Amino acid sequence: MKLSIVIPVFNEENNIFPLLEKLVPMVSKYDYEIIFVNDGSRDQTVNVIKTSAKNNKRIKLLSFNRNFGHQIALVAGYEIASGDAIISMDADLQDPPSVIPEMIKKWENGAKIVYGKRQKRDVDSIFKKQTAGLFYRFINSLSDSNIPENVGDFRLIDRAVVGFLTSLSEHAPFLRGLVAWSGFPEDFVYFERAKRNSGKTHYSISKMLNFALDGITSFSVKPLRIATYMGFLTASFGFLGILYAIIGKFLLPIPWVTGWTGLFVGVMFIGGVQLITIGIIGEYISKIYIEVLNRPHYLIKEKINI
Repeated sequence: MKLSIVIPVFNEENNIFPLLEKLVPMVSKYDYEIIFVNDGSRDQTVNVIKTSAKNNKRIKLLSFNRNFGHQIALVAGYEIASGDAIISMDADLQDPPSVIPEMIKKWENGAKIVYGKRQKRDVDSIFKKQTAGLFYRFINSLSDSNIPENVGDFRLIDRAVVGFLTSLSEHAPFLRGLVAWSGFPEDFVYFERAKRNSGKTHYSISKMLNFALDGITSFSVKPLRIATYMGFLTASFGFLGILYAIIGKFLLPIPWVTGWTGLFVGVMFIGGVQLITIGIIGEYISKIYIEVLNRPHYLIKEKINI
């Protein structure tokens, strides 16, 4: 069998050598290739990879013109990978190479998808762990296919799964959802998440929110239905308010006093619901807009050993 390792990198100059020191011994007994996808790094990441690629022709580099995003970098790596089994992982050593043999064993036993599942993630902040758990519970409640919790993009997938993923034309692919949605036989290996070897995470809160929105809008139309239900609900409240106003004006023997409080609350409530609804619709329209433009997923700057 041939094994491909796909590693997206963005400003990871201090992690490349330590990663290769641990990764190469784990895969050296296989016919392997290590594909680094440089996603517009602005430090010396490319030069460090080139130095390693001169000494080992199995180390390959695909470099983008600019930053196109982690998911697109993974897709590009999948497209050029030639292995029978393809493992995707990060360069910061939070995904341990030591579990790769176990992944391959699970694959040889019939699993087409082998997830690396975080059994412990004590190095992550409480905020990150809570928000990640909330995200997966929320998206699984909306989606028809279940996405495993506590897994990232550290996984082994079979050539058949790669063929499915690369056949898609989505410009904002949510790979974690697409892999689970495909329905291929899956299994898990468990590991304890370590600290980053060097540097800081590239996922800011805004990027995590955008990632969550992409995942939700890519795998469910239920938010649109929720917006519809909210519209019916507010319309029902409005209708009840009209009946109350008419009855109070003409039938009840009490003086009808108009006030700003009720008017203000009503306007703010209905206005908020309208803005939320427009925002939900806008998210789906923006995805349609991006797909209709049909621009290239990425632009290649250079290739090494490919």
